[in-house]
Amino acid sequence: MSDVKEIPAVWIGGGTCGGCSISALNTVAPSIKNVLIDEVVPGRHISLKFHTNISAGSGDAVIQAIEDTGQEHEGQFLLIVEGVVPTADGGVYCMVGERNGEPMPFYQWVVELGKKAMAVIALGTCASFGGIPGAKPNPTGVKSVMEIFKEEGISTPLINVPGCPPHPDWFVGTIAKLLLVGLPKEGDLDDLLRPKDFYGQLIHENCQRRAYFDEGKFAKKFGDPGCLYELGCKGPITYADCPIRQWNNGVNWCIRSGMGCQGCTQPEFPDFLGSFYEKLTDVDIPKIGEYWKNGRIERNA
Repeated sequence: MSDVKEIPAVWIGGGTCGGCSISALNTVAPSIKNVLIDEVVPGRHISLKFHTNISAGSGDAVIQAIEDTGQEHEGQFLLIVEGVVPTADGGVYCMVGERNGEPMPFYQWVVELGKKAMAVIALGTCASFGGIPGAKPNPTGVKSVMEIFKEEGISTPLINVPGCPPHPDWFVGTIAKLLLVGLPKEGDLDDLLRPKDFYGQLIHENCQRRAYFDEGKFAKKFGDPGCLYELGCKGPITYADCPIRQWNNGVNWCIRSGMGCQGCTQPEFPDFLGSFYEKLTDVDIPKIGEYWKNGRIERNA
C-alpha cells in the first residue's frame, strides 16, 4: 500500500451563522465521514486540526492547535475561512480565543494564518464577498477575505466558494481538485476567484424556465407558470450550476421549487438594486440565444 500524504487543514469561523459548515457536513458523495477520515483522492488525506463546530476540544487547547499548525506546517496547510471579517473598532465585534490573556480579533487570525497557509478557501458568500453582514449600512465594518488580503498584501492563493450557503459539492470538489492537481492554474478561476468548474455559467443559461424567457412568457405572481424574471429572479446575472446540480442530493433547487434565484453567489448579494422581489433594473441582461425585448423576440447579431 502506498503512503498517504496528510494535508493539515484549519477551518476558522468569524461572523457566520454556521450555515456553510452545515451545508458541507451534508455532503453525500463523498460523505463527511469519507472527507474527514478516508482519502479524499488516492494518496491524499485531509487532517482537520480545528473546526469551530465539530472539534472535540475547546478553550486554550484548540487555540494552541491552531497556533501549532501555523508554525509547524507553514506553507503546507490549508486554511478554510467561514464568515465575514469585522474590522470596525479594531475588530472588537468578532473575537476568537485569546493570546497571552488578551482576546484575539478574527481579523488577526485571518491575516496571520493567511500568510502562512499553502492556500486559502473563503467558504460562503460572507467570506468571499461580505454577504448579509456586509449589507448596508455595515455597522461592524465587515470585509471579505479577498479585501483583507488585498489591503495586507497577502499573496497566498485564494479560492472563493460563494453561496448562502454554498453547495457541498462546490466545497468538496474544490478540495478534491486541490489535492489531485494542486493549486489553481491560469484559467481555472474567474475574475472573482471562483472555480469555473462550478461558477462558469449563468443560472440563466441552464434554467428549466429559460424557454419561457425566450418566448416572453413571464409569471405575474408566484405559482404561475412562466419565467420569474419579472418577480425579481437574479438568474440572468448569477453564476452557479444550481440548475444542473440541484440541492438536497439533487432533489430540487430554488427556481424549480417556484422561487426566483436570489443571486447568493454574487458579490452584490444581498444589496441588489431593489428588493428580492423586484425586477432587475439598470443591468445588462446577457444576450444568450434568443431573448425577449420590447414585446418581440430579438436575436444576437
